[in-house]
Amino acid sequence: MQILKANHLCKFYEGGQSIVHAVNDITVGFEAGEFCAVTGPSGSGKSTLLHVLGGLDYPTRGDVFYKEENLYHYSDDQLSILRRRRFGFVFQAYNLIPELNAYENILLPVMLDKKKPDEKHIRLLIEMLHIKDRLSHLPSALSGGQQQRIAIARALANKPSILFADEPTGNLDGKTGQEVLSLLKYVSGELGVTLILVTHDLGIAEQAKRIIRLEDGRIAGDA
Repeated sequence: MQILKANHLCKFYEGGQSIVHAVNDITVGFEAGEFCAVTGPSGSGKSTLLHVLGGLDYPTRGDVFYKEENLYHYSDDQLSILRRRRFGFVFQAYNLIPELNAYENILLPVMLDKKKPDEKHIRLLIEMLHIKDRLSHLPSALSGGQQQRIAIARALANKPSILFADEPTGNLDGKTGQEVLSLLKYVSGELGVTLILVTHDLGIAEQAKRIIRLEDGRIAGDA
């Protein structure tokens, strides 16, 4: 079953004297629980596609459907709630709140949703990501790999259906990056979360079950 799909998706920007076609007429779908990597050269539209699929940026035209509901027919408030409850996001920059310790950062989306945390689920994430001994630390006291693990736990705290990861290993050394990728694969597999990961690194992309390759804002390969 396709949990997310885009029809004739376009995102254009004004670039000086010309129009930049960052995403140019893409139609694509994603199955529930699959791990898909989106790759391509710099400027091919990878991050723009991820942002539009995840409801972070409005398309110039086209539609994105989550479980048959059109994201861009929602109001801003409705879209914000959908992102918080059904989507998780992990970025190259960890985006942790510096004044909050690791545990507080993990719980942040649950608190913003004014819900009581599912303590069993949070404990499971902490165990899966091997961060139990870091929960009281501020982000400044954590390594890059530890911060990214906290960011992954935060992204999964609200039990999302889809996890969007934009160059999640980009700020990490090779060994730590591989560890983070393995953890992403593991937790998405264990929790049944659809993982859509943007990377310029073919070595990382090849670990996905499916690779979508972009060139000049269009799909050049999908296998």
